[in-house]
Amino acid sequence: MQFAPLEKQTPKQIMNRFGEKLRVLRNKHKITLLQLAQEFGYTSHSYLSEIEYGHKTPTVGLVLKVSRFFNVSTDSLLKDEMELDWNDQNPGK
Repeated sequence: MQFAPLEKQTPKQIMNRFGEKLRVLRNKHKITLLQLAQEFGYTSHSYLSEIEYGHKTPTVGLVLKVSRFFNVSTDSLLKDEMELDWNDQNPGK
């Protein structure tokens, strides 16, 4: 799938890509939405589900939590031209 450069994308397009990357990270590490929600201190997984499907915009706090949990940079989560680096990911650290 090809994406437009970041400066030509709408905020919704950027956040949809974030949701896709979150889903890929979560599935790669075999973590359910409920497990991740509990890890992040949410009482329900519905917020994360809506983020993954692009229905809601993540907060800066969530972007930081995802970055720290999966050991990936915020740039790789938010910039379409940057793909995730699978080599350094170790969730929960």
